[in-house]
Amino acid sequence: QVQLVESGGGLVQAGGSLRLSCAASTRTFNTYAMGWFRQAPGKERAFVAAISWGGGSSYYADSVKGRFTISRDNAKNTVYLQMNSLKPEDTAIYYCAKSKQTVATSRLSTYDYWGQGIQVTVSS
Repeated sequence: QVQLVESGGGLVQAGGSLRLSCAASTRTFNTYAMGWFRQAPGKERAFVAAISWGGGSSYYADSVKGRFTISRDNAKNTVYLQMNSLKPEDTAIYYCAKSKQTVATSRLSTYDYWGQGIQVTVSS
């Protein structure tokens, strides 16, 4: 069983920044890709960003490309999402997820463990 715990969410004004963290309780953290997804009210869960097992490659949704950066520290079993130039449309619950694969993917079905989610609210 893998536990994922997100932190770092909150309320920020448009144009501001937040950094989300996700701590994983697994000894094999460095063997799997990790991803971030988000779900806005009334919408389906959507892909945000993913990073390969070693951090050498990453993949972003078009809506966040150039503003968000995913990274990981395998020594700390933690994955991060740095969010800059935030917009009101970024408001959502953000979820960290562990992939079943080593490569970064956007497909929700390739992720097998999820965090509880953390609220990010961007005011205009």
